[in-house]
Amino acid sequence: MAEMVKKATRESYGEALVELAEDYPQVVVLDADLAAATKTGMFKKAYPERFIDCGIAECNMVGIAAGLAACGKIPFATSFAMFSAGRAFEQVRNSVGYPKLNVKIVGSHAGISVGEDGATHQCNEDIALMRTIPGMVILNPADHYEMKAAVKAAIEYHGPVYIRLGRLAVESFNNSDNYKFELGKGITLRDGKDITIVATGLMVSRAIKATEELEKQGIDARLINIHTIKPLDRELILKAAKETGRIITVEEHNIIGGLGEAVCSLLSEECPTPVTRIGVKDVYGHSGPAVDLLDEFGLNTSNIVEVTKKALNK
Repeated sequence: MAEMVKKATRESYGEALVELAEDYPQVVVLDADLAAATKTGMFKKAYPERFIDCGIAECNMVGIAAGLAACGKIPFATSFAMFSAGRAFEQVRNSVGYPKLNVKIVGSHAGISVGEDGATHQCNEDIALMRTIPGMVILNPADHYEMKAAVKAAIEYHGPVYIRLGRLAVESFNNSDNYKFELGKGITLRDGKDITIVATGLMVSRAIKATEELEKQGIDARLINIHTIKPLDRELILKAAKETGRIITVEEHNIIGGLGEAVCSLLSEECPTPVTRIGVKDVYGHSGPAVDLLDEFGLNTSNIVEVTKKALNK
């Protein structure tokens, strides 16, 4: 078994870039004056000639990344999600998505767990924004091992990719030596017949604890980890809906436009199924300790348990 690791996925991202750099010499990293926070500083230290600090100019950074991709490089354009996905949306859409360039857009410090940085930096809209761009692959890894695998998969995939990074440390659960990562394929972490919980990113570890608590209460919940939100694993979601009849989605993102809405769109068209979405309920966050904020917004184990029980009693 692999070692249990507790760290933020932004750290795992920085480590992965350094570890993969020698095998993939065409990889270059761009940052918008946030290398210490996004952990691209690790790559800057190891490969300074392949690192570009673009300053606080995210739109320009994406344009530079597009140019590098057109010249055969594999650029990772990195900043806070609010800026790489939000501020630079037009450049991502027109300069990367439209010409289908091989650029990896990376959004760190996403979601409520940014904590004290407050509403202006707690980006709960990045997945929704990136989902609207045709051909954009969206990755939201849940732990250390998944993030490392996702970075490698992004390098090997030719085309635009958005990768979401977290600030809060999370315990790894993909510790099995048989762990396999595949773009567009979800992972069933626990089988069950009563209801299915579909989680992504930071919320997967909390959903794992929720299924353990539900089991103690006699509820057999299936748990699916969706690390690739686009393209969504349609086959796996449809199978779960048909076999369990109820779905709970869990995400550290606005319930509008994220995982929950992607699942609802699929099921409403192909297998109408009751779905309950757990996430940020179309409101702004505010400053505070990350764990306290997650509790306040219902992004915790106890709320997943309660929502699941209510869904089963309807």
